[in-house]
Formats: sequence, C-alpha cells, structure tokens
Amino acid sequence: VVGPSLGQEAIDSGVMSFAIALVLVLIWMIFYYGKAGIFADIALVVNILFIFGILAGLGAVLTLPGIAGIVLTIGMSVDANVLIFERIREEYAKGKLQKDAIKDGFNNALSSILDANITTGLTGLILLVLGTGPIKGFATTLLIGIATSLFTAIFITRLFIDGYGKKGKNLDFSTSVTKGLFANMGINFLGKRKTFYIISGAFILISLGSLFTQGLNQGVDFVGGRSYTVRFDQPVNPTEIEDNLVAEFGSADAKTFGAANQIKVTTKYKVDEEGTEIDNEIQQKLYSALQPYLPEGTTYDDFAVGEGEREIGIMQSIKVGPSIADDIKQASIWAVLGSLLVIFLYILLRFRKYQFSLGAVVAVIHDVLIVLGVFSLTYKFMPFNMEIDQAFIAAILTVVGYSLNDTVVIFDRIREFFNEHPGWTQKDAINAAINSTISRTLNTSMTTLVVLLAIFIFGGESIRGFMFALIVGVIVGTYSSIFVATPVTYDTFNKQEERKKLKRKKEAVA
Repeated sequence: VVGPSLGQEAIDSGVMSFAIALVLVLIWMIFYYGKAGIFADIALVVNILFIFGILAGLGAVLTLPGIAGIVLTIGMSVDANVLIFERIREEYAKGKLQKDAIKDGFNNALSSILDANITTGLTGLILLVLGTGPIKGFATTLLIGIATSLFTAIFITRLFIDGYGKKGKNLDFSTSVTKGLFANMGINFLGKRKTFYIISGAFILISLGSLFTQGLNQGVDFVGGRSYTVRFDQPVNPTEIEDNLVAEFGSADAKTFGAANQIKVTTKYKVDEEGTEIDNEIQQKLYSALQPYLPEGTTYDDFAVGEGEREIGIMQSIKVGPSIADDIKQASIWAVLGSLLVIFLYILLRFRKYQFSLGAVVAVIHDVLIVLGVFSLTYKFMPFNMEIDQAFIAAILTVVGYSLNDTVVIFDRIREFFNEHPGWTQKDAINAAINSTISRTLNTSMTTLVVLLAIFIFGGESIRGFMFALIVGVIVGTYSSIFVATPVTYDTFNKQEERKKLKRKKEAVA
C-alpha cells in the first residue's frame, strides 16, 4: 500500500531523473561522435518510445525492477550504436571510402551486437520462467528492450546514415576533440594480470568476511514482517522512536528514510497472523508509539493509510509472510543459478571453447560477490536505505547482464583476432583485442553511469539504494570484463596448451 502523496512524489522524481539522464546521454553522443551521434540519439529516443509503447499496449505495471530493465536496455542500445561507430572509425583508419567503411563497419559490428544481446536475452528468458512477480517485471522490460534496441540500432541508425551518405555528404564519426582518441593503444593488460588478481582477491575476501560476520540488511521481502514509511511535521530522532516502538511491539527497527522528518519502521510482530483486524491492531500500536512525535490533535484516521492526500502519517506500508519470504528467496536463487548455467552453455556453443565460458562466469560471480560485499560493509553508515529485497535481486541481475554484455564484446574481438592473425601469440592477440575495444568499453560505461547517477541523485529516496547497487555493479562489471574475465580465459588457455605439450613429450619419450 502506497499513500497517494508518496506515490505522486515517486512518479515526479522518477520522471525528472529519467529526463535529466536521457538529455545527458544525448549530449554525450553528439559530443563524442558529432553528426553521427545525432542519428544515434534519434534511434535511442525511438527505442524508448517503442519500449513504453509496448509496455502500455501490454498494460504492464512499471516497478523498480522494470525501471532497471529499461536502464539496462538503454545502456545496450547506446552500446550497439557505439560498437557500430567504433568499427566504422576503424574502417576509416584503414583508408576506406565512406560508403565501404560504413558497410563494413555495420557488418563487422553485427556479430558482437548479436552475441551480447542474445546472452542477455537468454538471462531474461530464464528469469521470466523462474522468477517471481517483480523479477518477471524486470525480465519483461529487458526482453522488450533487447528486441527494440536491436531493431533501432541495426535498422533505424543505418537508415539515417545510409540516407545521409547517398546525398554525397561527408559524415565524420568523431569531433575535433575525440578524433583519434584511444587509437593505437598498446597497453599490456595481460602483463599486469597478477596485480589485478591480487586486487580482486582482496576485494572478494573482504566481501566474504563481511557477509559472514555482518551479513546483509535483509528487508521484509526476505524475512517476513511489516514495513511502514511514516512522515512527521518536523525532524525526528529514529533512535528515540525505536525505543518507543520496542516497548510497544517487543521487536522493531526504525531508520531515517530520505528527509529527517521521515522514518521507515519494520516489525515482525504477529507476522504469522493475517487479516484486517491484525493490520489495524498493528497500525493502532504504531500510532500509540509515535503519537508523542505527531502534531497535537492528530487522530488515528489522520495517521493511518487511507484515501486522500496527506503530509504526515503512514505514507507506505508493506506486509510479507515468512512462507512467502522463503518462496521469494528460493525463486531468486534459482533464477540467478539458472541464468549462469544458460550463459555458460551459450558462450560454450558460440565460442567453441570452454575457457571463454569459464572467464565470463568467474567475472559474473566476482561482480555479484563484490556488490553484496559493498552492501554488507556499508549498510549501517549510508544515509539512504540499503535493504536487500526483490528490487535488489533485480539490480544484481542487471549487474550480471551488464557484465556479460561487456565481456562478450571483448571475447568476440578476441575470437576475431585469433582468426585474422593465426601467427600472433595468444597474449598479443588478446592484448590487441582489449586495446581495440577500450573506446567502446569506456563510452558505454560512461553513458550507463550518467543514467544511473542522474536517477540516483534526482530519483527520490525509495530508489536510491537500488541505484547505488547498479552504480557499483557497472563500475565493477567494466573492471572485471577487462581484468578478470579475459585473464582467466588466457590462463586457462595456457594451462591447456601446457598439458598438450607435456602429453606430446611423454608420447615422444614412449
């Protein structure tokens, strides 16, 4: 139950933050790619219209997990255009004419775009089958977004670019500032892999240590209970209020939620009992405990959830039974495990080498553990709510999708370099592949982070913890695709090669 005042506030702040994020992304694309960026922006706006149009047509309800799905698909839509533009820039650098550079750029980018979107799409399908309500919402918007992103990037962007080129006009895929940026890079990424193994290992150990000692701040979704967002007419001290609540309920928790005059109260009191009478009894107890902090003359009817706008009292309430909490937890675990299995099998079939699958799955596990660790370490100190609920699971799944998208693009380029340069060592080919995708990786990460940061800052309190998980996940996912997934793949290639050499030596001796 969400009070109408809080509901309208959430809608207003959500729309504003989304608009700010979109404007920033549109400006960035023009700044980086010039006129071509305008065409990418048109495709992105059309993509968003398609997503919301399809959701409206289906009568879908937009929830936090649904917003996560849209944010991920916006990132993937931008990524598809970035991949195309980067490949066209590479063809230009080879001295090709504009028409040939555009044609070859689109053709060369297609494999990476399809692999990245199919991998994330398979994740979405598993979540749709195994997930519960909110996770299904995430999967639905994700699958719709993938389909519309592919269509807009491959067809609409190309339509504009080809049409512009046929008029005989010159189309640069960069500006004076960005021309030649990140070109001819020669960083030895694999040479530094042991350093990054140590860094990642340290982060994982710290995360596991915190998870085993402090645990996570599990919300009502996972432990059962009732949760109320209550607003007062002036700032209140949650510690004082918690003492009153404990005296009334026996067990209760109070935290500032957003502004200093708003708190979130959680209690497991009579969680096994159902019915309107029990709900009213708990609200009555809540009113009694909080009455000293309410303005004089505030009646129970003014305080309790009901119709009409209100400035004080209960703004939102949630109730979850323990059995439902267990169901949600089990469904979430199976959804994540199912996604990982399908991803492993798809990458194995697509790349024909288990080393690629292993690298991708290790990177995903690395990312999830670090995001969980950050939440475990910081939930007591952050000025916003960091409860683990169903929306958080959708955030974790978004991190999985983003990490995979990043990793698969790099793997696709590695496979391409293996085929094009059979005389190169594996180390040289992999380093060259990472260097050639650095511009695309940073561009996609920047645009996705801009969207997330805008929603985090302007999107309201209820979405802040959720957005924080996505921000941490995108940063860690970008890092792991370069410094975890690829080195793990390379080292397992090496071990396989060493075993083959040893076997040949033994056969020669025999």
